[in-house]
Amino acid sequence: MLTIRHSDDRGLADHGWLKSRHSFSFADYYDPRHMGWGNLRVINEDRIAPGTGFGTHGHRDMEIISYVLSGNLAHKDSMGNVKGIPPGDVQRMSAGTGVRHSEFNHAEGETTHFLQIWIEPNETGVPPSYEQITVPDDQKQGRLRLVAAPGGDEGVVNIHADARLYAGLFNGAEQADLKIDPTRKAYVHLVKGELKVNGQSLKTGDAALIKDEADIKLTDGKDAEVLVFDLQA
Repeated sequence: MLTIRHSDDRGLADHGWLKSRHSFSFADYYDPRHMGWGNLRVINEDRIAPGTGFGTHGHRDMEIISYVLSGNLAHKDSMGNVKGIPPGDVQRMSAGTGVRHSEFNHAEGETTHFLQIWIEPNETGVPPSYEQITVPDDQKQGRLRLVAAPGGDEGVVNIHADARLYAGLFNGAEQADLKIDPTRKAYVHLVKGELKVNGQSLKTGDAALIKDEADIKLTDGKDAEVLVFDLQA
């Protein structure tokens, strides 16, 4: 079964310095029909105005992934990491027993546009940790490239969660077929462009919530960038 969630149906928060679309209930946006999908708890599409950002705040027992679309996200945390996250990088922070961090846009005249993703861990109380990788476009073009998974494979950020995250770029005749366990759930988030998922059309910001399916077929992309999650049910 595949259910489409259209971009405009997401929660909207406009704080002036921050404009955010919430795929699932978050902060002041509450919808009991959309509390998460499997162990995927948060996908916030955030746009941070120049010279602003999230001040220092804390997290614990959550796997947090940042996926930057444009601009640069300046990250600083209590583990001593001071990083810039550009488009093409995937950043993972395991909050574990507790971590504090800030995220800012220091660029003048340029909005930082990124996805903030939270996945519930299958192991709590781990030491907090940080990881960041660069995934060139040519590794995502016309295919689904694994970018986050448990186990610490080379070129993949390691998460303490029963989940796998793939990223892909599709245009024209390019297509992909991802086999999944039908007892699990999957979630397809179209970052930009147009794409068909198992024959159903998605546009920028749309998502497909999938269960009881054995595979995910991606076709008919038009300058599409997509994230696909294989999730615990």
